[in-house]
Amino acid sequence: MDGGYRAEWLRAWVWCFKRTHKIALEVVEHTGKGFRVVPHRWVVERTFAWLLNYRRHQCDYEVLTAHSEAMIQISMIHLLLKRLA
Repeated sequence: MDGGYRAEWLRAWVWCFKRTHKIALEVVEHTGKGFRVVPHRWVVERTFAWLLNYRRHQCDYEVLTAHSEAMIQISMIHLLLKRLA
């Protein structure tokens, strides 16, 4: 959980949820001044997993890299549009 977002309702929900499930809630504190990039490797891995759900991306069907890039953009647009609906 981000240190700047302190939602008490979330803490209460996690506390109740911990009784029946194995879950951990971690509050990340700021270390120093200014903006620092926090590594979020799972975001990249999750995005690749979503893209690989499309059969076109499972094998390298495209001849040109520009075509592959276009198909990735089309797939991401499709994913985002599905979330809006």
